[in-house]
Amino acid sequence: MNGIIIINKPKGYTSHDIVYKIKKLSNEKVGHTGTLDPMAQGVLPILIGKATQCSKYLINHDKTYKVELELGKQTDTADIEGKIIKEEAVTKEILEEKNVEKTLKSMLGKQNQIPPIYSAIKVNGKKLYEYARKGQVPEEIKAREIEIYEIDLNRIDEDKNIIEFTVKCSKGTYIRSLCEDIAKKLGTIGYMKNLIRITAGEFTIENSIEIEELESSENPQKILEKNLISIEEFFKEKEKIELNEKRLRLFLNGVITIEEKKDDIYRIYSNNEFIGIGIVKDLKLKRDIII
Repeated sequence: MNGIIIINKPKGYTSHDIVYKIKKLSNEKVGHTGTLDPMAQGVLPILIGKATQCSKYLINHDKTYKVELELGKQTDTADIEGKIIKEEAVTKEILEEKNVEKTLKSMLGKQNQIPPIYSAIKVNGKKLYEYARKGQVPEEIKAREIEIYEIDLNRIDEDKNIIEFTVKCSKGTYIRSLCEDIAKKLGTIGYMKNLIRITAGEFTIENSIEIEELESSENPQKILEKNLISIEEFFKEKEKIELNEKRLRLFLNGVITIEEKKDDIYRIYSNNEFIGIGIVKDLKLKRDIII
């Protein structure tokens, strides 16, 4: 079994928990791409078998999230799992729809974002959350460039001081930091109360399956196979290269050959049978993934 399966990760599970479960159900090598925090839910691409070699092509995907931001409270982790460290009143003016929409739209575009202290970013060889757990703060946490492509208001719950919005953003965007930045621009404090990832690149929550469905099934492998995105299908937009028998042997043995194609990723075939993925660079074809 080689391919990609899209799991709708539930709350309370780590990404590694899901990998472990799929590994037990499939009896294959399994990996994931695009870690989701335990408190978050939504799209988690799981790579099975030889598709684990595709991870390098998935890490730069844009993401779309549905977010709940609660105003008037601040936690030490910037999400619902942390301790409340500050509270303040939220005025009706802050929650006015025009004000909220204007603030959200001000977040569009490229910007420098400081990662939250409870994150896996490394500073001087240590992860930020390792500093945080000891009550330490590194001298310098470098900002990273991210981009917000779209951000739209879904609803405002004035009774609970909650703003729900949908955001499409670049790889590396911390939604917890985005929530704190939005709250600050609104003139208050806030934290990420809920997070659902609804897309990761071309993968959508509509095409995902529930881990409970797999675990409760008498034949989970059948469900996996039915929903599996093959390596060939994943690269369907890439051009084909057909190899004769001699060139196929060279390709399979890792020998670089001349190919007059532009630099890109290619689907490799022989006798119309899918062989795997190759990369052309400087007119040279190199083996990448063999199924």
